[in-house]
Amino acid sequence: MYVTTNRTGKIASIIEKRRPLIEKIEVVEANLHLLSSKLHHLENYRHHLLTAVNDQNVYGRLQEIDLTTIQNSIADELNKLAKLKMRFCRDTLNIGVVGRARQGKSRLLQSLTGLTAAEIPDGDRQHCTGVRSTIHHNPNVDTYGEVWFHSERSFLDEVISPYYQKLHLGNTPITIEEFATNPLPKLPQNLPGYAEPGAMYEHLTRYHTHLDKYRHLLQNLLPRRISRDEIREYVAQDTPDGKRVFFNYLAVREVKIVCNFPNADVGQIALVDMPGLGDTGVGDEERLMKTLGQDVDAVLFVRMPKSSGDYWADVDVRLYDTSRAALVDLPINLWSFMVLNQTAANSKNGDNSHNCQDLAETLTDKHLQVVDCLIANCADNLAANQVLDQVLDYLVINITSLDQQYGSSRQERLIQLQNSVEAELEKARNALGQSTPQDNWFPVFEQLFNQLWNDLTSGLERLLRQLRQQRNADDIDFKQQVEAAIQACRHDTGIPSLEQIEKRRDRIGGYPNAYYQYLNEIRAHLSQNFLLLDEALKRSLSQLKANVAQVLIEQGRLGKLTNGKKDEFFPEITNLIPENLSKLKLGFHILSDFDISYRGLIQHRIRKHLDGLTPDDTSLQLSKSPSAKELLANLKALQAEAIYGCETALEDLLCEPSQAAFAIVEEFIDRVLRAEGAKIEWRIFLEEMRAEIWQEEFEQLGERTKLRREWLNSIEQAATANKSDSIKFLN
Repeated sequence: MYVTTNRTGKIASIIEKRRPLIEKIEVVEANLHLLSSKLHHLENYRHHLLTAVNDQNVYGRLQEIDLTTIQNSIADELNKLAKLKMRFCRDTLNIGVVGRARQGKSRLLQSLTGLTAAEIPDGDRQHCTGVRSTIHHNPNVDTYGEVWFHSERSFLDEVISPYYQKLHLGNTPITIEEFATNPLPKLPQNLPGYAEPGAMYEHLTRYHTHLDKYRHLLQNLLPRRISRDEIREYVAQDTPDGKRVFFNYLAVREVKIVCNFPNADVGQIALVDMPGLGDTGVGDEERLMKTLGQDVDAVLFVRMPKSSGDYWADVDVRLYDTSRAALVDLPINLWSFMVLNQTAANSKNGDNSHNCQDLAETLTDKHLQVVDCLIANCADNLAANQVLDQVLDYLVINITSLDQQYGSSRQERLIQLQNSVEAELEKARNALGQSTPQDNWFPVFEQLFNQLWNDLTSGLERLLRQLRQQRNADDIDFKQQVEAAIQACRHDTGIPSLEQIEKRRDRIGGYPNAYYQYLNEIRAHLSQNFLLLDEALKRSLSQLKANVAQVLIEQGRLGKLTNGKKDEFFPEITNLIPENLSKLKLGFHILSDFDISYRGLIQHRIRKHLDGLTPDDTSLQLSKSPSAKELLANLKALQAEAIYGCETALEDLLCEPSQAAFAIVEEFIDRVLRAEGAKIEWRIFLEEMRAEIWQEEFEQLGERTKLRREWLNSIEQAATANKSDSIKFLN
């Protein structure tokens, strides 16, 4: 029976403690994407300035700003953050098993997992080395596998393309059909080496020759669950007795195997069976680095010394260096172990115990630094599981500090990136030099501002006087729409004929039932006519805003700052006003957002006049012996009464749009003209916008001012995205 032990619980706790970091990393990723976007906008504007400025000093300073390197760094950081997040997203602690072919790696995995050579092919025969297998411990299930296949696109890009590039075979086939129908290009004769390129080409030939046997698997978008007996068909090319009949593995991207490990005290772990290196499969090292970089918490290097004598060869050093480069932020000597596979005298390799000891003693001479060097017979279950126990005990004690070191290294790089961004932004701030406006601009501005202020205040006050005189008058457009709605109610009543009433009565079983249905239908039919009042109210409001805008455009010259569309005038001006000009911004914001609608102003006032057409509230009930004529008469009476009530209510509301118009314009004028400090805010705003408003007077200065303002604004947006707390995910 499986019992949760202290180590099992600690592993589960470690995995759970990683979870909160995921969301924090996602926040950092979002901030980096935002920063990249702002820098992209700034870079586009820099290119625009390079074509617009005629000052060679400014041109030179703009040329010195290097945002391309920054963008590349951001992309690199996002990629590395994705690896870090992947580490914290896992439900298991993952231990990778790495080694060149036929060193005992598969035997070690068999001993640790309880699987056999049928599921994990070992070195006694040729086997597929290109399929990565992840073996999960689960004590509660029978052994099974899940197979992920390449798509046609990933198969061409990740499997076939590296061969074409490595062997200089020309352009990679664009489609799977092209790969299938065209013969392989001949191997160039001028490639360095002889045997290795030839062996690589044989690998590619195998993919090409047997494509028809596995091509159908490239159509599987979802993983396929397989039984224990089927696993070998997807990870190996031959049967246990050596018959080469399997080709499914050529289409496989990854296999996950779930089984019950013999060692019950392993908890939530998984063993990652890395592709055996050294069999000339192109792309193996790249896949190794990708896996180690994002899918592994600790790595076991497996090496089987020859009994006849052995030493640390260059291939061992290269394998170590390849693994070390997979995760530069966390030194591999803190999360790797060397397992020297000790074989007995009766094994095919013979007794290599002395050579195991020699290699262990000379490990550091080759700078192969690991947590520990363990000597064990990989084919012996007890010895292999003692190795696993040592590795797990180390992880339980150290994985949290390793995560912290990894994360701290990543965060330190982000801080460096942040400082690099700020350095480039500071260069950008100084690129246009100091602002040197003409000496005589201020007197000209004062004169123009005073004239504009007089014209603007006179224009707005004149408009307000007109609205004050009209505020108790009926709104003509609204009145006409009300009359049209009432006429529609009277001419298109929705009241049924006697014949229709009789049919309804027969269909639903009685006059009362028909009566209640007709009440609801007539009420709904009548009320929809009033929905058109909303259009009249919108037109009135739109005309009001257009009238105010007209004054601001003609007397205030603010039309120079917008795209010319009056319906967009107020939102555009509101957005242009800085936050520190609060009175002015509030006034424009109030008028911009002001709305008047049928639902908000009128609907609730006329709805009470429709109660007579509501079954529960109607004042006219049918008699005990109703007829179609009685039902029809009641409907006509109630409908007429409802129309009359609505008409009376609406007559009292005809001046509401006029009163609302006066009220909102007076509120607007109070905010932007009469409030204390309003004139000062206008002066500040128009001084900033002087070049656009008085283009002829400030044409040359205006162009420089506009460019400078937009440039500095782009810089500050990037600076805001680069704020100091945007890259923190560790406490």
